[in-house]
Amino acid sequence: MTASQDITLWPLPQQLQHWAAQRPNETALRQKKYGIWRTVSWSEYARQSRCFGLGLLQMGLKPGQTVAILGENCQEWVFAELGVAMIKSVTAGVYPTSPAAEVEYLLALSEAPVVVVGDQEQLDKVLEIRHRLPCLVAIVVMDPRGLRRYDRTGVWDFDAVVKLGSDFEQAHPTDAAEATQGPALDDLALMVFTSGSTGRPKAAMMSWRGLGCAAQGLNSMIGCTDKHSLVSYLPLCHVAEQMFSVHIPILTGAVVNFAESLRTIQEDLRELSPQVFFGVPRIWEKFHSSIQSKMQDAGALQRGIYNAAMGSLSTISSKPRARWSIVERLVWGFWYVLVLRALVNFVGLRRCNVAISSGAPIAPEILKFFRTIGVPIREAYGLTEASGATTMQPSDMSPVGTVGVPYPGVKVKLADDGEILISGDVVFRGYYKNEEATREAIDAEGWLHTGDVARWEDSPGGRELRIIDRKKDIMITAGGKNITPSEIENSLRFSTFIKEAVVVADRRRFVSALIQIDFDNVSKWASEQGLLFTNFRSLVDNALVLALIQKEVDQANAHMPQVQQVRKFHLFTKELDHDDGEVTATMKVKRKSIYEKYADAIEAMYA
Repeated sequence: MTASQDITLWPLPQQLQHWAAQRPNETALRQKKYGIWRTVSWSEYARQSRCFGLGLLQMGLKPGQTVAILGENCQEWVFAELGVAMIKSVTAGVYPTSPAAEVEYLLALSEAPVVVVGDQEQLDKVLEIRHRLPCLVAIVVMDPRGLRRYDRTGVWDFDAVVKLGSDFEQAHPTDAAEATQGPALDDLALMVFTSGSTGRPKAAMMSWRGLGCAAQGLNSMIGCTDKHSLVSYLPLCHVAEQMFSVHIPILTGAVVNFAESLRTIQEDLRELSPQVFFGVPRIWEKFHSSIQSKMQDAGALQRGIYNAAMGSLSTISSKPRARWSIVERLVWGFWYVLVLRALVNFVGLRRCNVAISSGAPIAPEILKFFRTIGVPIREAYGLTEASGATTMQPSDMSPVGTVGVPYPGVKVKLADDGEILISGDVVFRGYYKNEEATREAIDAEGWLHTGDVARWEDSPGGRELRIIDRKKDIMITAGGKNITPSEIENSLRFSTFIKEAVVVADRRRFVSALIQIDFDNVSKWASEQGLLFTNFRSLVDNALVLALIQKEVDQANAHMPQVQQVRKFHLFTKELDHDDGEVTATMKVKRKSIYEKYADAIEAMYA
């Protein structure tokens, strides 16, 4: 049986078993621990997963029940997910940044009898709420350090569960094999919680067939193989990271590297230099900001060379590489050797063949910047309810700002009002125990209503989608002009001194914005100017900082039509926080909450 064909028809656990049989001793996973990269083979990947699943069965878990996972990305996370799948149960990932109250809501919604937690911090959250979760029977801890004095009633070490399963497999090999045959393609695979940017999160039910179709379609654009490596660093409870850390690697046999943490991603990338890299816009904005900060610290000569390079290459920043003239290629090659290669090495993407941005709109200026330095980011579009993947730019020939063409097996059309509608196997099964919301999302003909508004645009690769905005976010000013807030917000976030922006315009006389400074970059700038400050608030209250942000707003306005220019702004006096209900676990702004919480500041701008 060939891995390139028949394997793609199998659910994920069966695909994992295939690689364990075909390439038992080759590396499947790598994880950094105490500064050393340690490897896990395909056979060990399958064995650990299988034994964990068997251990859960011995603890009383039944096929079809849900196991929640609450922790940072690590090899135990995927062992647990695949082990749960092998025994025909369902995984529900919970963001490790979620406060206890949100964890309680999600665990209650999923009705999980078992929750796997990463460490002492996550265990404390669950212990705090355990008495209010009647379905919860057992807690499994991946890293048990610091638990010596804890009451361990109902609390298991991860390794102890694996050993329980291993002992059962040795004593009853036939029964163990039968119990871990894995699910059917149409069985429920994952329960993925929506971000909850407009209300309480919902539990989207995903099938193995839908996820497999999405992985196949996405990889038809990416071309990942068993010769490639990827980096796992974004939360595994997000369906997009599931694609790049679990589904595509097991589909293709690629190696997954678990970064030490989200905070160390750039350092880890410099060591790993993966061929395929997925980042949400915030990651690309962070990389861009780090390069700008590095150049500010450089000497006058280095800054001069950098500015000369970017100025010389500005004319080709929006031009596909295939259309560069010989002279343009020579000019770029000269600047690459002199300065650009060092920048690509600095962000750890010197070997990256395919760079992807998805999850939210990204500023065109960011895309042009990375294309200029030699990292041609390709945009993709998807959502949880469509298994995380539906369209992607087929190459850098795509116009900057489009999100590509549909994958094979996915149908996309636009409603009369421009809303994107999707059909095909990738469409989810509905929201768990929420038939009303399911009917609102999927119409009688099976079309998923995404809530995103777009238009078709001609390109060398065919008609491509260009996202306009979320349907509910499009604003109309008091003068009757349509405003696309994401376009304005992305332009503002291009500044190294602005971390977040929330546009206000609906039924207003003009556009205003609530702005959060990038504390690291602004505080560094302030120190260089000799300004005194003690905390976030004292920094934003400084008149010179206000003038700095005004200058950045003016630069963003220069690229906007007059009706979309920000005339007034207010600076947040603290970081937007998940615990305060201002952003979701994925750091998406909760507009309604922000508007309500900062109503006085908004009204002051229009007084």
